[in-house]
Amino acid sequence: MQIATPYLMFLGDVPDRLAAKTAFGIADWRPEWCVGQLRLPGCAADLGIPDLTLEEAVAKGCKTMVIGVVNAGGVLPPHWVDEIVKALHAGLDVASGLHVRLGSVPAIAEAAQAGGRALHDVRLSAETFPTGKGTRRPGKRLLTVGTDCSVGKKYTVLALEKGMRARGLDADFRATGQTGVFISGRGVAIDAVVADFISGAVESISPAADPNHWDLIEGQGSLYHPSFAGVSLGLLHGAQADAFVVCHEPTRTTMRGVKHALPTIREVIDLNVQLGRLTNPDIRATGIAVNTQALDEPAARALLAELEAGYGLPATDPVRFGVEGLVDRLLAEFPETGTAA
Repeated sequence: MQIATPYLMFLGDVPDRLAAKTAFGIADWRPEWCVGQLRLPGCAADLGIPDLTLEEAVAKGCKTMVIGVVNAGGVLPPHWVDEIVKALHAGLDVASGLHVRLGSVPAIAEAAQAGGRALHDVRLSAETFPTGKGTRRPGKRLLTVGTDCSVGKKYTVLALEKGMRARGLDADFRATGQTGVFISGRGVAIDAVVADFISGAVESISPAADPNHWDLIEGQGSLYHPSFAGVSLGLLHGAQADAFVVCHEPTRTTMRGVKHALPTIREVIDLNVQLGRLTNPDIRATGIAVNTQALDEPAARALLAELEAGYGLPATDPVRFGVEGLVDRLLAEFPETGTAA
């Protein structure tokens, strides 16, 4: 799948930043591709890049309009269809990370065909995968897991890839969600894989490697989330994680989209170790990544210090404070994979 850049980021009329996390992820990690944003009335998200009309976007060289939103069920709101059709008529390709296939909407399919434009459904792969086998394979793997969905699992592994490479380690980000695929240009949206093949898909995107190579696998959902635990478990088994980092958002009391209380970090560590031992008996927690965006700096640093003291693990906000401590811990636990530069 070759998606033409640069992008016009379509945010629709989403109610908050989290609902546009695909767009924010692309803008944060590939800002050079994001020329502008298109927002409908009532949109409460803002990437901090220019608001453009379709005509302005084309004039500035945009090639693809990316539907940069996520929602429960990955549905395409009917009132967005007209704007997508207009984008196709204006000469833009359209790429989506939603579950709904763009071409399944007659008006969109007709507009794309009439204008010779491409439709990219990033979440829906035509590739088939085997069932997972659980057989140990060479190479090291780190998986991010969460107390909830949308807590920073993708950002943590992307920050780790950057930080580990800077330290001379051999490390690659492995995308398992639509935003990660947009950012890396490869991977598979695991939540769109038929359940029987989830662990096999993860084995496929993180195959046997050099014994000292790190695959940094983007986690999804949470083992405690009633909506997404099945995806999280398939990821855990397919990853055969040697190490995992727990990701957490400290201001939440219930998990996103449901009324269930947030589990503790200790509960998440214990359950991931218990279930992860099926495919890797040596699985271990090596750090805690906290999204401290809602806290001022003194409060954030105090919380991180408290977590480090309570769990005996390095704790950081990977975006705000870096990943040095997380990398140090990996080198201490797995010294054979490299040395500090």
